[in-house]
Amino acid sequence: MTVASLFIFLPKSYGYQPQIGDIIFHTSRSSQSQAIQLATHSPYSHMGIILFRNNKPYVYEASKRVQYTSLDEWIERGVNGKYVIKRITRPLTTDQQHLIQKTAQTYINAPYDLSFSWSDEKQYCSELVWKIYFNALGIKIGNLQKLQEFDLTSSAVKKKLAERYGSSIPMGETVISPDAIFDSPLLMTVGKK
Repeated sequence: MTVASLFIFLPKSYGYQPQIGDIIFHTSRSSQSQAIQLATHSPYSHMGIILFRNNKPYVYEASKRVQYTSLDEWIERGVNGKYVIKRITRPLTTDQQHLIQKTAQTYINAPYDLSFSWSDEKQYCSELVWKIYFNALGIKIGNLQKLQEFDLTSSAVKKKLAERYGSSIPMGETVISPDAIFDSPLLMTVGKK
């Protein structure tokens, strides 16, 4: 099946044509969303990567676990149905898209990583997308940071850190945030609402 044939069944309501490897961002309604927004100074607290199943676009995401969520359902879950979709500026070849799909499968059903650790046993949303691109194509989308580099001063962030780590906050832990990926110069915006 060619990549072009994947677009036959798509609804026109998206205002753009989803492609394998597109990265989608929104403001989550989760209990940690506010803390992520405050720590990163970004409205975007959740993200995923567009993959296809049965000729339809899905968001492959780390939520309760790594799973496929229909694009429509994922968009509806965000605050006010708003989202931004970005695409790598250098077009992906069909082979590269297949590598992304194949690499993504290595993470299916992995549990969500509440402690944001840089391991492969559990995944959080931005870690999943970063690792898929890096492991499939050697591309680093977004700069890795240490936990201590984020703004940890607000009460909502402090409360969430205490909830997750107690008094042993791993300040030196490697982290990739949705904001770091969103701001990557390797990406361009291709759709939003």
